[in-house]
Amino acid sequence: MNFAIINGSPKGNFSITLQSVLYLQKKFPEHQYNILNVGQSIKALEKDFSKAKEIIGKSDVILFSYPVYTFLAPSQLHKFIELLKINKINLKGKIATQITTSKHFYDITAHKYIQENAQDLELNYIRGLSADMEDLLTEKGQKDLEKYFERLLWSINEKIYEPQSFFYSQNQLEQATVPTEEVFNQDKSKDIVIITDCSTEENSETDSNLQKMILRFQKKFNYATRIVNLKDFPFSGGCLGCFRCAVSEKCVHKDGFDTFLRENIQKADGIIYAFSIKDHSMGPIFKMYDDRNFCNGHRTVTVGMPVGYIVSGNYSFENNLKTVIEARAETGGNFLCAVATDEKNTDEQIDNLAKSFEFALNTHHTTPQNFWGVGGMKIFRDLIYQMRGMMRADHKFYKKQGIYDFPQKKKLTSLKMYFVGSLLSNQKILSKMGNKMNEGMLLPYKKLFQKMEKNE
Repeated sequence: MNFAIINGSPKGNFSITLQSVLYLQKKFPEHQYNILNVGQSIKALEKDFSKAKEIIGKSDVILFSYPVYTFLAPSQLHKFIELLKINKINLKGKIATQITTSKHFYDITAHKYIQENAQDLELNYIRGLSADMEDLLTEKGQKDLEKYFERLLWSINEKIYEPQSFFYSQNQLEQATVPTEEVFNQDKSKDIVIITDCSTEENSETDSNLQKMILRFQKKFNYATRIVNLKDFPFSGGCLGCFRCAVSEKCVHKDGFDTFLRENIQKADGIIYAFSIKDHSMGPIFKMYDDRNFCNGHRTVTVGMPVGYIVSGNYSFENNLKTVIEARAETGGNFLCAVATDEKNTDEQIDNLAKSFEFALNTHHTTPQNFWGVGGMKIFRDLIYQMRGMMRADHKFYKKQGIYDFPQKKKLTSLKMYFVGSLLSNQKILSKMGNKMNEGMLLPYKKLFQKMEKNE
């Protein structure tokens, strides 16, 4: 079979993920493998897409190979998918699959993103492989990779593909109404930034309603806001995954984004993200912004900051994008005030977002992390501790914030659980205890309520 390998890593041939493909090439030499380093050459592909078009057109299988960057694929691969759709190559009936490497931090949303876009292109999708960055160096990792490829070939032979994972529909969007009255004396005691990639052209078909939604929010919101348009920032490129910033805290790019991020965004009191849905995501520019945030490492420096979203598009159909947005807030320790869309009752949604955001600012409202936040931070906790010699800034931050909450260090709790376990394994003791175990578990709560009654 003829495989088109879409290498989304900005490292090109130095990609760790690509080594898994090279391993398959040696193990299964009867197939043809044509590698496109799209992550490394994305700017050239924007000018001339002909080579990619030729290789993909001749292929039987399109295999996306990439490292997971901030919940999804690297921004360079986002741009390539956009170009793939713009060039309108007929891919109907071809096969799509993927191989990723990561520390399994939201690899599920990255895989779903590729699946959704592959199915947009009418490709038959077969579930991919999510590997740890070091799996290929182990015997188990090698066997897992071989088994994946054998399953891939079997699925192709049997024509067994993943069903459509979503029901996407282009509903008629409801235009926002911009109040005509002038707004005076907005509260300037808080610094609220609206980050967008909205087109600055007034007659832009894709962003015209997003512009109105932003204007309505600004007029209905009692605090003054400022807009940061990512289209105006002179990005020299996406994250290169070079890890230079792990020690220096400075990005290898010389466009000044790291300073801009820390001085103009992270010091704000709250952030509103405003975008139009593009290819089941926030689009390549926003993804570049997200990826370049890695200059700040894995440090949750905006903990407690409220965030909100203004979204133009059929958001209710985008389950994976919803997960990304909610998980971003959870892992970052931010209170997600609301996501206002233009699907239905647009004005009401925007007004409610303004009210909720004001409430969060005035009360410093926060919520405990759910599974998405707790699980994500556990992965980072273990990762940073293991790599603390290189990720020094992250390590220092995690120590200071008490994020190193390793359960094996809680020796007293472990001893208590051994004691409870021995009780539960003895039937004679259990029969004598009756309901005293449950009563004992509630004692701390009774003490809490008694204390509250005394203070009344």
